[in-house]
Amino acid sequence: MKRSQTPFLLAFMALFAVFLTSVPKTQAAELPNLMVMGEDNDRDAIPRDSRVFRRVLNELAEELNNDGFDVYDETAVSLDDFAQGRIRRSDAELIDIARSITRPPIDIVVMFEIYASAERLDYTTKVRTRLAGRLLDVHSGRRLGNFEVSSPRNFRAPVNCNRECILETVGDNARLLARDVADVLLQKLGDEVDYGTDASDRYDDSYDNRGGNDYGRGKTRDLARRGNDDGCRGRIQDVFLNFENFTEQEMLDMEDVILAKFSCYVDHRPAASQGRTHEYVYKTRLHTGKMKRNLVRALEYLGMSGRVRYVGKEFTISKVNKRRSRYYNDGSKW
Repeated sequence: MKRSQTPFLLAFMALFAVFLTSVPKTQAAELPNLMVMGEDNDRDAIPRDSRVFRRVLNELAEELNNDGFDVYDETAVSLDDFAQGRIRRSDAELIDIARSITRPPIDIVVMFEIYASAERLDYTTKVRTRLAGRLLDVHSGRRLGNFEVSSPRNFRAPVNCNRECILETVGDNARLLARDVADVLLQKLGDEVDYGTDASDRYDDSYDNRGGNDYGRGKTRDLARRGNDDGCRGRIQDVFLNFENFTEQEMLDMEDVILAKFSCYVDHRPAASQGRTHEYVYKTRLHTGKMKRNLVRALEYLGMSGRVRYVGKEFTISKVNKRRSRYYNDGSKW
C-alpha cells in the first residue's frame, strides 16, 4: 500500500467509527405472553363448552399466533392448580386464574363473549351473531382496548334449519367474526409492542422543528417518538416496586440512581409510604429480567446489602441493615 493512501484510510476508518457510535442500539421489545379466555357468565352468552365457543377461541389464537405473538392455552397452563371444565365463570375468577399462572407468566388476556340468536320465518331463518370483548393487562388491570363485531343483517340459514344446522351456521358466522376481531386486536397489540424508537426513527437536523415549523414540508414525525432517544421499544409496563428497610434519605438516593442509570424509563410515582416501607408504581419499557439486574446493581452502587425478589411484575427490594455501634471510642485515654 502506498504511503499517501495511509492517512486517507485512517481518516475514513475514524469517520466510520464515529458514525457507528452515533447510532443508538435498539433494545428489543419484551413480547407479552397472551392467553385467550372466554366470558360466559352472562346466561345469554354461548357457554365455553359449546363447539361455537371453541371455534372462535381457536380462530383468535391462530391469528394472534400467526402474527408472532406467544399465545398459551388456558387448560395446558392451569391444569395442575385449577379445576377444569367449569362454565359460567365470573370476571373475577378469570382474572384471578390469569394472575396466578407463573409458568409462564401471563401478561395480557383476550377476553371475549359470543351472543347468537335465530329467528325462524316462513321463508327463511335469520341468524344474528355478536362477538364482544376486551384486552386487559393482567398485572396492572389497565384496559388496552375494547372490541365488538356483529354479523351482517342479511346472514341467513335454510328455512327448515334444525338445531344442528343452527349451531353450524352460527359457528361459521362467529368464526368469520373472530377473524375481524383478530385484525383489530393485532392493531391494538402492535401499537403497544412496537411503540418506541430505533435508529430508523431518528430524524436528522435538517428537519429539526426548533428552527421553524416543518409541517409544510411533510417531514413531521411522531413527537412522542422523538422524545424517546434511548433506543427502547415495546409497550409501557407497570412494574410495582416495594422497598423494605429504607430510610427517607436512602429512598432519595435510590430514586436518583433510578432516574440517572435505568434505561427505558417512562415515569414513576409513590403509591404508599409508611416508616421504612415504600411502594412505587414504575412505568418502563425495560425487560423484566434486566429490571431485576438493574435493581441489584443499584444496591451495589449505593453500597447497600439487600435482596431482590419478584413475582410477575411485582419486585420486593429488601435492604439488610447492619447493627449500629453506639459505643464511643475516645482514643487511648487511661
